[in-house]
Amino acid sequence: MPTPARVAVLPSDPGPMRIEEIELPDPTGHQVVVKEFASGICHSQLHQIHNARRSEVVLGHEATGEVLAVGDEVTNVKPGQKVLLTFQPRDLRTTDRMPWMASVESGGGKAASSNIFTWSDHTICDDQYVIAVPDDTPMDVTAPVGCAVLTGAGAVLRAANVQPGQSVAIWGVGGVGLNAVAAARMAGANPIIAVDVDDVKLDLASRFGATHVVNGAETDPVAFIREMTPGPEGAHGFRGLPIAGVDYAFDVVARNQTFQQAFQSTRNSRNAVHGGGTTVVVGVPQESFELPAVEMLMNERQILGTLGGTAVPDEDIPTFVEWFKNGDLDLESLVTSRVGLDEINEACQMLDDGKVLGRSIIEF
Repeated sequence: MPTPARVAVLPSDPGPMRIEEIELPDPTGHQVVVKEFASGICHSQLHQIHNARRSEVVLGHEATGEVLAVGDEVTNVKPGQKVLLTFQPRDLRTTDRMPWMASVESGGGKAASSNIFTWSDHTICDDQYVIAVPDDTPMDVTAPVGCAVLTGAGAVLRAANVQPGQSVAIWGVGGVGLNAVAAARMAGANPIIAVDVDDVKLDLASRFGATHVVNGAETDPVAFIREMTPGPEGAHGFRGLPIAGVDYAFDVVARNQTFQQAFQSTRNSRNAVHGGGTTVVVGVPQESFELPAVEMLMNERQILGTLGGTAVPDEDIPTFVEWFKNGDLDLESLVTSRVGLDEINEACQMLDDGKVLGRSIIEF
């Protein structure tokens, strides 16, 4: 029988979200109906809120819940199981099936999402976005695992494959960046340098494993990082520039300014001895970047993009949950704001205003 649900709907015209009471259909095929306990509020959804759109939208892509019903082709979860929801397909290495859309019938017609929606007390989605977790998994602070943790930690472990002893700098230590810091610590990176313009966030980054922090509004972060990461004494690269810089710079902010700074902070190459460092674009860019093409060539630096940390949720989500249970990932400190569904517009405004230090979650 249909499942009643309360869902936040973003109208096609500019304006606040409204809460609608709808009915979710019985699941068929690969569909799963989930009762949600909590959902994260991701900064990338602010872009959807601010950008123009042609139709109504349902939002949210990280959550915890319990399976209520499944379609006849679902094999990875069953009713009664605790699950985490994510926007990343759980493992495309094992199937060619790539589900893209989720939608609901709302008062304004059809409201859709490009993968899942979780700003609702119940949801229906494809089983590709549903990962079973142990029954004793806390169902509040683990809500950000499906995006914030997956993206930040995945960028370090999957996309960059950071190795012990390699140096790392991370631009932007909010919900995603803090998890990049934690993963760099778990990978054995050193130093781990956090860059932000908020001292409170930088203090939090130190708790997550940053060995050094720099406020980019007060100190030139590129000069700071290159001073902290010198190469062998007397070693020089192209045009006699001393070797310095990090092996990996992660740009979680994804603005042209932060990209340029991250790029300039990476190590320059020593011809035929070692290549240059890598800039990893983690955040969702809303503007074009100027490509420092000459320096990329002459200093043999690389630029890498990663969507959702290039993560494999079927493998990575259980790992991150285990990190949390072992005390290696401080999700209690990551969640810095809790709201109800009826406060969704105010919560998004808080995030837009930079008032959320880590991750804000909706509790149902």
